[in-house]
Amino acid sequence: MRGDPVVAMAVVDAELAALYGELGSEFAAYERVKQLIMAQIKARRWNAGEQIPSENQFVAALGLSRMTINRALRDLTADGALTRVMGVGTFVAASKATSPLFEVRNIADEITGRGHRHRTEVVFVRSEAPGDADLANAMGGTVFHSLLVHFEDGVPIQLEDRWVNPAQAPDYLAQDFTTVTPNAYLSAVAPLLRGEHIVEAVRATHEECALLGIEADEPSLLIRRRTWSSGGLVSVARLVHPGSRSRLEGSFGSEPS
Repeated sequence: MRGDPVVAMAVVDAELAALYGELGSEFAAYERVKQLIMAQIKARRWNAGEQIPSENQFVAALGLSRMTINRALRDLTADGALTRVMGVGTFVAASKATSPLFEVRNIADEITGRGHRHRTEVVFVRSEAPGDADLANAMGGTVFHSLLVHFEDGVPIQLEDRWVNPAQAPDYLAQDFTTVTPNAYLSAVAPLLRGEHIVEAVRATHEECALLGIEADEPSLLIRRRTWSSGGLVSVARLVHPGSRSRLEGSFGSEPS
């Protein structure tokens, strides 16, 4: 025998109201709604693919305006935490790692900012002759080369294949990249002046598939990144992301006044 849906909704409304009340008032109302929703997702009370309460239910339970609820849901949808289906409802999105398209960020900060755990495995860090004429012209006859895999909660989400200019970061080979990322180290010793991103959809190589734990036919996102400091070219990197676990996002233009 099914329960009364009106009674069930009343119970959920009371739970939401109680949880919202525990958040305090130091944040704007829509931010508190976002915190409430994310707390339910992180606690696995609302799981990927499940429908969350409707806008009307949030309005009734929390005593907030529809505009406030809508803003919170739109923000979380833009962040990739929720998926909204017109005429159906709002659902918890399947988790994907998000990387910025127009910025150069530390991947460890991106992952911990999502409330997850970052870990790095170092495949190699070595000195070698550049195999590319353009690289040799920009960096000289010897370059530093590192190959790392970045993990988010134990799942590989990025392969970082990087060549570094020894003149810009002479102590690169001595770093422990399980405790500091190349991005963080290079940002400290050769502060970023300019960067370039080129994005492609590719099939990863056999070695890259093995390191990322993906099938050979899975599409990947490749970011080719070059960064410069005041002293010249600092590094050239190939950042390979499994397509099923990653997305890129960026914004441009100014906020309306």
